[in-house]
Amino acid sequence: MPSPLRVATWNIHRARGADGRTDPVRIETVLAQEVCPPGGTDILALQEADTEGAPQKGLLDLERIASLTGLSHAQPDPALRWGPESHGFHGTVLFLGPEIQRGEARLLDLPGLCPRGAVVMDLRSAGGPVRLVATHLSLSQPLRLVQMRIIGQHLARRRPMPTLVVGDLNEWRPWGGLALSPRVVGRRLHGGVARSFPVQRPLFPLDRILSDRPGAVRGVRALDGPGIRAASDHRPLRAEVSLAA
Repeated sequence: MPSPLRVATWNIHRARGADGRTDPVRIETVLAQEVCPPGGTDILALQEADTEGAPQKGLLDLERIASLTGLSHAQPDPALRWGPESHGFHGTVLFLGPEIQRGEARLLDLPGLCPRGAVVMDLRSAGGPVRLVATHLSLSQPLRLVQMRIIGQHLARRRPMPTLVVGDLNEWRPWGGLALSPRVVGRRLHGGVARSFPVQRPLFPLDRILSDRPGAVRGVRALDGPGIRAASDHRPLRAEVSLAA
């Protein structure tokens, strides 16, 4: 049986740490040492990884991340980014391990006072195909409802495929709330819960790794370490995903 996918997600707060200092190099170092050690991750989704205002610009050194972690930037095509100087779409930046092949990818604009979006990317691993939806949802529950409804409608029009929804979903309810319910998304999402915010003493499970296949997501945990606590206001989340579930 193929090994499960090792998936991580982290809101890096535009590289602004607990000391108020913006330090992309610190983020890159923490990724390598505490979040995605070399050879240990297949899929990494970052949120708030571009500058906030338009035109959005990349914050991180993509070549250094590749050298330190073995993960490659999954959005080299400018059509998969906000603009030519950005690394992602509304701050969502994806990285893939060497064994993951990228297929069709699309961007979804999501409504809100603060610009939001989702990156939808079809991937293939040794375990088979998987569709990844990486996003950063609104702080407002009414807007989250609309945003997840748009994502759900998009998925309903695509050919069936095991699907992952990962990122900072800003949903504090452990059970997921209405925005993550089948009534809104059109499918039931499954995954464990781990408190990830705020970084020093986490109270809320804002970050999620979810699958539409029961039992696929295992071992969900919020990571901790001195670098993580210094680098961002969220803790990273990691999990293993079995496509055979």
